[in-house]
Amino acid sequence: MAGPLNTLRILDFSTLLPGPYATMMLADMGAEVLRVEAPDRVDLAKVMPPFDGKFSTTFSYLSRGKQTLQLNLKQPGSVDKVKELVKDYDVVVEQFRPGVMDRLGIGYETLRAINPNLIYCAITGYGQTGPYKDRAGHDINYLAISGVASHCGRADSGPPPMGIQVADVAGGSHHAVMGILAAVIQRQQTGQGAFIDISMTDAAFALNAMAGAAALAGGQPQKPEGGMLNGGTFYDYYQTSDGRWLSVGSLEPQFSARLCDTLGLSDLKSFALSQNPEHQQKMKAAIKEKVATKTFAEWRAIFAEVDACVEPVLTIEEAAEHPQMQARGMVINADRGDDKLQSQIGLPIKFQGAAPETPEL
Repeated sequence: MAGPLNTLRILDFSTLLPGPYATMMLADMGAEVLRVEAPDRVDLAKVMPPFDGKFSTTFSYLSRGKQTLQLNLKQPGSVDKVKELVKDYDVVVEQFRPGVMDRLGIGYETLRAINPNLIYCAITGYGQTGPYKDRAGHDINYLAISGVASHCGRADSGPPPMGIQVADVAGGSHHAVMGILAAVIQRQQTGQGAFIDISMTDAAFALNAMAGAAALAGGQPQKPEGGMLNGGTFYDYYQTSDGRWLSVGSLEPQFSARLCDTLGLSDLKSFALSQNPEHQQKMKAAIKEKVATKTFAEWRAIFAEVDACVEPVLTIEEAAEHPQMQARGMVINADRGDDKLQSQIGLPIKFQGAAPETPEL
């Protein structure tokens, strides 16, 4: 079944993670994506181990559903080729620093003159304006400068290096997809294209959400283990006797009551609801002591029967085998680029009655 974006054609000049992840999502939803790959420029995602077959697993995953055109944009004739292509495309996605596409002769104004309906999305670390617009950066830098890292982690060890790229994906990729689809709707209404300026730092700053509201409007400085959801209460992770972990999110009264009853801590039910930091610390200590008495498997079996917002911390491999992930089709088999199938994470957006099939590479 064709996906909901099957009439959308996208010209993708991006590399690494944010842009390719965004265009992968669009391809998964049915868009036609043509990757413009520079043969003289190494895409780190392509050479980053581990490998499965010809390509790295990251590159195979991010490239699914896309076609590829090798084009050295600095060679004579390449600019003319892009100008010809853009006549038939709806969206351009690029991830260069500001001004690079202009210097190549294929910037927004040039391409818009050829295709006035063009939607042009530029994903950068700091955006097209401001004193940092030409500055280099990575996910960890965007999380730092946006304030996100300042209230994550433990008070005695500082911010953690994350296992996922929050600013790159939740910031750059997802906001790019939202911006592109909003521009598509606007174009349907007005007939006009748009330039979309996505700053991963802006997006990361926006992800502060509740903590940001508390700091800016509530006058409450945010710090590690200083709030309800970042380790300042019993809402936290606890280690089992065999070194694994449980997540405890039993905030509401009915859930905290079940948690206390299950752990044999019924006398601490009032502490779970208290705003007193001393009560919360006593609650945390008691939970920590109890969880440490049983193995991961034992607690997993116990809480499988208790609706208390307590879940095991699974590895990616374990998560892929979880009945919920399996039921939701979150692990798929996709062509890795050589007609052989590879297990990959599937599209998390489900369309009732019109679910798009994951395109092959």
